[in-house]
Amino acid sequence: MQHPQNRRTFIKMATLSAAGIGLSNGLPLLYANNLPSAHRYAEPAFIPARAASWWTTMDDLQWPQKHITDKIKRRAEGFAKAGIDTAIIFGFGLRFDFSNYFGQVHGYFANVAEELHQHGIKLMDHYSCNEIERPRNEAELKKMHQFQRHTVLLYHDPFAAKYAQYEGHFFNEICEVDLRDGSRGYAPQYQFETFCHNNPGFLDMHQKYLQRLLKEVPIDGIEVDDMCNYPGPTTCGCKYCRERFKRDYGHDIPPFGEKSFWGDTTKETLEWGNYDNPVFRDWLRMKIDSVADHLKLIKQTIGEKPLMTCCSNTGPIILNILSLDLEKLAPHLDFFMLENVGINVDNANWIAMDAEALHQKDIAEKRGKAPAMALSYTIYEPGAYFGWALSRFWGVANWSSTLNGRLVEDPPDAMEMEDVISKSNNWEKQYSNLNYREGVDVAEVRLVYNRYCKENGWRNTNGKEHWDSAAAWSEQLVKNNVGYRFVRYEELGDASLLGKENTPLILDSVGCVSDKQFAAIKTYLSKGGIAWLALPFGTHDEKGFLRAMPLSTQLMKGRHKNLVTIESAVTAEPLQKLIASGKFQPLIKQIKGDKRWAVRARLYNGKPVLHFMNTALKPKPHPTIKDISGIPVLKELDTNITDNVLEYEINASKMNLVTLSLMSPELNEVSRLGEVNKKRTGIAVLKVNLDGVKIYAVAQ
Repeated sequence: MQHPQNRRTFIKMATLSAAGIGLSNGLPLLYANNLPSAHRYAEPAFIPARAASWWTTMDDLQWPQKHITDKIKRRAEGFAKAGIDTAIIFGFGLRFDFSNYFGQVHGYFANVAEELHQHGIKLMDHYSCNEIERPRNEAELKKMHQFQRHTVLLYHDPFAAKYAQYEGHFFNEICEVDLRDGSRGYAPQYQFETFCHNNPGFLDMHQKYLQRLLKEVPIDGIEVDDMCNYPGPTTCGCKYCRERFKRDYGHDIPPFGEKSFWGDTTKETLEWGNYDNPVFRDWLRMKIDSVADHLKLIKQTIGEKPLMTCCSNTGPIILNILSLDLEKLAPHLDFFMLENVGINVDNANWIAMDAEALHQKDIAEKRGKAPAMALSYTIYEPGAYFGWALSRFWGVANWSSTLNGRLVEDPPDAMEMEDVISKSNNWEKQYSNLNYREGVDVAEVRLVYNRYCKENGWRNTNGKEHWDSAAAWSEQLVKNNVGYRFVRYEELGDASLLGKENTPLILDSVGCVSDKQFAAIKTYLSKGGIAWLALPFGTHDEKGFLRAMPLSTQLMKGRHKNLVTIESAVTAEPLQKLIASGKFQPLIKQIKGDKRWAVRARLYNGKPVLHFMNTALKPKPHPTIKDISGIPVLKELDTNITDNVLEYEINASKMNLVTLSLMSPELNEVSRLGEVNKKRTGIAVLKVNLDGVKIYAVAQ
């Protein structure tokens, strides 16, 4: 079950003209062929490109009544007409709430799969395995029925809950235990209780359910959601978690309230814990290990069926408290999905999500170029188009999802899922059917994000974390049209991989660095590699222990000719200074027009494509409808840009453009771009007129 918008709030927070690009001077591409063998995986049985949610309701439990089977048939036909290739179940989310009705649920799913398969559409199931709805009082009950309507609400009342079970495992007995008072683990933000990832009874129950699901429903893939821990750091204190913590890390769980471990518990729950205490850091590691082992069991059970889970964030420290770590889950996943824009007006500021999008894309790349997709929620058609456009800009598959059930009451003008995305999908298929898996980002710099910093709760003396610097760099790179990719912890420790490219390596506030990573960085620099360094660097090791002397001290003594010290992107604009000083020459430099159009260059089978995305969108709110956070729902999108006649200088020594055609779903015709004229040696000028475009265009 996705928890859109609220999840991130809770975490805090026509014709193709001939064209070609010649790569020189080491301009790199995202890669997948340099992967360690342990990270390779088999090509999945199918590749999603244009996915959409298949919504279910309480009424569907009346299957196989004729009005239900007729509705399935009609919707499958609608999905086909809308160009959707993958349908993903949405609604029967907290799956074990339906343990008494699995026959009806699976029968319905099988019928859906049969109808979709006749149109060549794949079906993925989608559910949360470790949660059951358990509102604890009348206020929680009302809150659940106001804001959790996007999942079918069929929960046990307090009397029936005592006896609720599946395969002999009573739900109350396999729940997490709250260390504070011994009660069952509860997430008040979602009104559910949670099963323990270490409890063998729960793992046995879930595995048997999966085996039954695969036997009764011809699904093509599965998304198992919420592979994390929403109740927070005080769960779980059951005997299995205590035994594992002692066995794997050699510690006992300190009693709640012990400040040296739990920190200041008068703060918000997500801020509990003392990262200066290595036992607390190990506690968080153990909890994440448990989730990863559970996911491994799921993958072993479903075999060749593609597996996906949900992850709306990968960077911030706060994820540790939720036991959410996509990098640790990655070895067991086949597809990678980012929960992206929500349904309110704030999501028009998409640039804030670019770092997360490209970070998750890199995790997928390093998994063997696994398919990646962005899930975008919407109420109205403009929001669906916006989400589709972002997926195109990022170079990933699109999963479009309406979300009426997240509101207190469904709008009277709400559209069906297939109708909000039909125009975008069919335009894409007719005019610009680019295969995102053949797209290769043109990366001019490599941005380091080292998970050791997050894992150990590292912050600099100003309270800023490593992800803050990565996100700040992402924003500056997007605004300056500089292509980038991420370098994560494994690659950072491999000197041979670092040396395969000579683009600058950005090391901004990398507090935790392992000896292996440091050795790789030194080798890279000694061979002429370029790095931009913003302190602090290497103040702690990979386990979070303070070093006697920061590694930066030793690094600076090395007198590496291509090591450039810079200010942090959190407090300054180092990219602008590097460009102005001539130390960095971007591939694309805008010389005319409003600079709030972002450009991203990508190669598709060696042919260049430029994606244009508006960073100055003007969201138009619905006059009366607001989301769960009280923010107006997005009704329309306009633009704050008025000067759309753009010119760019292109470094012809790195990128050789011939002729491109400009197109957009917002334009009535395809137009050929102005001639690319040589301005001076090695420099060409590209003219682009985006009049009539508010959100997205592509030149190909």
